Amino acid sequence: MKRNIVVEEISQTPVEDREVEIVERKGIGHPDSVADGIAESISRALSRYYLEHYGRILHHNTDQAEVVGGQAKPRFGGGRVLEPVYILLSGRATTKVGDERVPYRTIARKAAVDFLKKHYPHLDIEEDVIIDCRIGQGSVDLRSLYDTQKLLANDTSFGVGYAPATETEKIVYETERYINGKLKERYPELGQDVKVMGFRNGNRINVTVAVAFVGKHTPDKDHYLSVKEELKDVLEDFATRFTEREVNYFINTGDIPEEDVYYLTVTGLSMENGDDGSVGRGNRVNGLITPYRPMSMEASAGKNPVTHVGKLYNILAFKIAEDIAKEAGGDLREVHVRIVSQIGKPIDQPQVASIQVIPANGVRVEKYKSEFWSIADEWLANISKVTMMLVNGEINVF
Repeated sequence: MKRNIVVEEISQTPVEDREVEIVERKGIGHPDSVADGIAESISRALSRYYLEHYGRILHHNTDQAEVVGGQAKPRFGGGRVLEPVYILLSGRATTKVGDERVPYRTIARKAAVDFLKKHYPHLDIEEDVIIDCRIGQGSVDLRSLYDTQKLLANDTSFGVGYAPATETEKIVYETERYINGKLKERYPELGQDVKVMGFRNGNRINVTVAVAFVGKHTPDKDHYLSVKEELKDVLEDFATRFTEREVNYFINTGDIPEEDVYYLTVTGLSMENGDDGSVGRGNRVNGLITPYRPMSMEASAGKNPVTHVGKLYNILAFKIAEDIAKEAGGDLREVHVRIVSQIGKPIDQPQVASIQVIPANGVRVEKYKSEFWSIADEWLANISKVTMMLVNGEINVF
């Protein structure tokens, strides 16, 4: 059956040309990202177990992870955690196949521990974290719908994507990755909890960065302030890779040196001292929070990668939008993609895949309509590829 894919031209000012733009990214160490990362790691681990033992991915949604902040006493040169972080693993999974029980809690806890060890080197998993697994069995009706193996949508939901990224979006996204990547070798003082907020006003971009410092690598306040000032210069130089606009960085603006208030931590994570986190409260599947763009509020991390359209369609919408923007090159200013499902219907046959495009001046969209339709059609026809990309960790969802 021919898919209902609608391509239309819209008339509005592209975000890049608007006077004001706001973009946010919560880094890998933000409590919301910690929750997302754990939830998605558990989904991948369960999926791999189901595939290995039963030949297919069984029903699960592990998208209810919660991070409850602990208490810590950081100081220059060291510090200690006073009360551990509490992490609740919740959601649903297939816990029994025939007479065989699935070791789902062992799988979930190991996935959570492995994720924490991989990304947070200053966190003592044994002493500073409590992991409580309360994952249960899914509802009979939903499992029955899911287990038909007919790839039927398990919800009536939608996904949203857009392309290409603006200069501000690129700067915000890459700034966090740079701090939590190459800069770690030069500045071990910097922790993993990094939050970046970009605000563009005309041709001036202000980027506010909150980055936790690690006490044991920061001997005194003079060292702290020196690194903070160096970081500002390094990042402003880094931003020239993405724009010719004026870019100004502001680092840890909550500091009050005269009152000895600094963003200092023991573990490099704000969750050590009261900050909480929840799945779906942070970045969208493209790694950003973009109030000037169409967005879905769907929490994608931890949802099953086979028929959960709230996860698959958001990823698919961005893939389609990116390929369309690439195909058209400079002939398109923006493309927006929205895909909506209907519960119980095949996931490759959405109610509609809506493609809205803003062409460059003088460009007729008609000449591209068939190509855009084909790009969306091909992605939908091969939607199962996205499943395995997710299981293999080839796609990030936050």
